[in-house]
Amino acid sequence: MRSIFDPIRLGQLTLPNRIVMAPLTRNRAGAGLAPGELTVEYYRQRASAGLIIAEATQISPMGQGYLDTPGIHSGQQMQAWRKVTDAVHAAGGHIFLQLWHVGRISHSSLLPGGAAPVSSTDRRPQAM
Repeated sequence: MRSIFDPIRLGQLTLPNRIVMAPLTRNRAGAGLAPGELTVEYYRQRASAGLIIAEATQISPMGQGYLDTPGIHSGQQMQAWRKVTDAVHAAGGHIFLQLWHVGRISHSSLLPGGAAPVSSTDRRPQAM
């Protein structure tokens, strides 16, 4: 019988154990919706899990669904996530990023220029 502490292969990746940290949306992105030093430390401290799935991270400015959630669509954000992944790897861990775009769930207060959320149709929403 296998133990949760036994290594496991996931595609090309060999994990040291079968413990996976699920993504937790933390709403702690800093300036420019980039992960800050606290985020680097947060994930570094959890690097002993077999795999970390980092928090929901928007793929475009129009994909933001909550205040202070990080993105990965600008150079600043990519550099900040590089610090996170470097810290996790230096501590012997593995990390994946949960990519998201919330679509119509968003709110115009979170979107550039107060834009309407992205819809699944090309029809513009009409006031009732």
